[in-house]
Amino acid sequence: MNKKFMNEDFLLGNGPAVRLYHEYAEGMPIFDYHCHLPVKEIAEDREYDTITQIWLNGDHYKWRAMRSNGIPERYITGDAQDREKFGSWAQTVPYTIGNPLYHWTHLELKRYFGIEKLLSPSTADFVYETTREKLTGGNFSTQKILKESNVKVVCTTDDPVDSLEYHRVIAESGTLSIKVLPTFRPDKAVNFDNSGEFANYIRLLTEASGIHITDYESFLDALKNRHDFFHNAGCRISDHALERPVFREAAGVAIESTFKKVLSGKEISIEDAEKLKTAVLIELGRMDSRAGWTMQLHIGALRNNNSRMFKTLGPDTGFDSISDGEIAVPLSRFLDSLDKTDELPKTILYVLNPRDNYLVGTMIGNFQGGGIPGKIQFGSGWWFNDQKEGMEQQMNTLANLGLLSRFAGMLTDSRSFLSYPRHEYFRRVLCNLIGSWVEKGEAPEDYDLLGKMVKDISFNNAAGYFGIEL
Repeated sequence: MNKKFMNEDFLLGNGPAVRLYHEYAEGMPIFDYHCHLPVKEIAEDREYDTITQIWLNGDHYKWRAMRSNGIPERYITGDAQDREKFGSWAQTVPYTIGNPLYHWTHLELKRYFGIEKLLSPSTADFVYETTREKLTGGNFSTQKILKESNVKVVCTTDDPVDSLEYHRVIAESGTLSIKVLPTFRPDKAVNFDNSGEFANYIRLLTEASGIHITDYESFLDALKNRHDFFHNAGCRISDHALERPVFREAAGVAIESTFKKVLSGKEISIEDAEKLKTAVLIELGRMDSRAGWTMQLHIGALRNNNSRMFKTLGPDTGFDSISDGEIAVPLSRFLDSLDKTDELPKTILYVLNPRDNYLVGTMIGNFQGGGIPGKIQFGSGWWFNDQKEGMEQQMNTLANLGLLSRFAGMLTDSRSFLSYPRHEYFRRVLCNLIGSWVEKGEAPEDYDLLGKMVKDISFNNAAGYFGIEL
């Protein structure tokens, strides 16, 4: 049976799915509780001259595909003109069938620009000119995109030393109804493996906090100072990127001694670095708990694999992959160390390796409680799992081992303002999954029950979970 590509029932393979999506999911707003959008561009309500600027710059998903298609780096991250770069992406798109990029590309062209033609070398000029006409027409700024996408909350990703000046500009302007809030991401504060980079970071942290860091205690005081600063700016979420969780306990005297070594620029052993990192992460978890924040742990990214390209382009340029380090024991002990004293905050666990789905699906059940529905969350399919199969695997795991109905749902995790149709993509996958259960007699055809479930996962659960006033 032939179906028109990406019609109104795209990804909806059964009658219940169609009804659940169109009657319950489709109109729900978006709570984007984790993304990498540049807040400066929101504050300045930036407009773009070309689709290359808003669509390709910074998008390492597309960059990886272009490299796989043999596109020279000059037309990806180099000095080629915008039209040339876009033409290289158009050349690549027909080869992405089967990759979520094919779906995302055409969803975004359709939803934001009304373009239903397939992107290819033969349509590249038409798409480039049509999008440029809309982009430069005065009605396509960052804030207008967010409003058009029905976004209610955006949580950006920010270092503790950030001044948050652009968050302040947005808050003080009073012209944007959308909440744009920071997220506390202290990865550089626990980078004890590189004494040179850490020493530079200490200088920045000292300047930002106004606290002269001379020992471990003053270091924690400086982090607490910035934690309070973020809280006053509306932040209610922290985030940590961990290739793998660490847990090595050490006495306070040993921690102090190790910290002073790092502070003085001396290299320390991997074991000592892990002890210090464990101690600091526990303290940060306690700060989150006392402030009523949610802690996110993104686990399993093996970053910057290509050293030659890392030296040329730096991080976050498309040379990361999935790690396979052991996570169960250190993750359990880390969570338990906070739970022992009833200082485990609400926590979201994301894993990049799908082999760890059932591990996390069972781990979250160990630490639920406190009268908080879904206190410990199994985070949405992340990064390489941010596609139909990965989403289905994550949700099936959560359904089998926990409560899918309490799931906080989808996040964008993107640097592009045109990525919000990924929420539509997710909701269609969600509705199709639940609808398939109805079709097989595994769930009741009760639309009051299932419609509420879909609405909750799409938006309501996140709105209630994070404690952010809308």
